[in-house]
Amino acid sequence: MANSNAQTTWFQRLERMHPYETLLYLGMIGSGLIFIFLVVAFLYSGLNQLAGQNQHIPIAFLISTLLLILSGYTATQMRLYYQEERTDKLVSALRNTLILGSLFTLLQVVGWYELNQMGIDFKGIPSGSFLYLLSGIHIVHLLGAMIFAIILLSQMNHRKQDEILHLILIRNPFEKMRIRLFTFYWHFMDLIWLILFILFVLSF
Repeated sequence: MANSNAQTTWFQRLERMHPYETLLYLGMIGSGLIFIFLVVAFLYSGLNQLAGQNQHIPIAFLISTLLLILSGYTATQMRLYYQEERTDKLVSALRNTLILGSLFTLLQVVGWYELNQMGIDFKGIPSGSFLYLLSGIHIVHLLGAMIFAIILLSQMNHRKQDEILHLILIRNPFEKMRIRLFTFYWHFMDLIWLILFILFVLSF
C-alpha cells in the first residue's frame, strides 16, 4: 500500500509538470545515456593510449574548463537576482553566462587545433578520435542552451523597458520556470564537461 501511494504521488508530480519541463528532463536523460555510452566506449578503447607520447591536454581545454565553471556561477546568480527582482542584474548575469559559453565554444575549437598539431586526429588511435567526438557532442548540446539564452536575453531586454511587461516578467511563474530550467540545464552541461575533462586528463 505504501508503494502504491508513493507511485501515485510520483505520477501526480509528473502530471503537474509543465510540458517544457518534462521535455527538458527527458532530453537530459537521453543526452546522459548518449554520453554514458560514448564514455564507456572511450574507456574500452584504451584510456592510456595517449600516455608516454610526449603529449598533453590542450591548454585551451584547461582554460575553457575554468570559463565554464565561472559560467556556472553566473548562471546560479540568475536565479538569485530573479528572486530579488533585480532585473538589471539578472540580464547582466544572463549576458555574462552567454559570453562565457561563447568563449568556451571558441576555445574548444582552439583545443581541437592543438590536438591536431600534436598529431592526434580521427585517423589515429581510437582514444584520440573520442576526444573530438565527446567534446564535439558536448558543444552541440551547449549550443542549444546558448540559442535559448539569446532568445531569453532579447525578450528580457525588451520587457524591462516597459513597466507592465517588466511586472509580468517578475511575477509570472512561467518566466521563473524558464530561468530555473535554463540554469539547471547549464549546470548539467557543466557537470558533463567536468567529467569528460577529467577523463581527458587521465588519458594523457
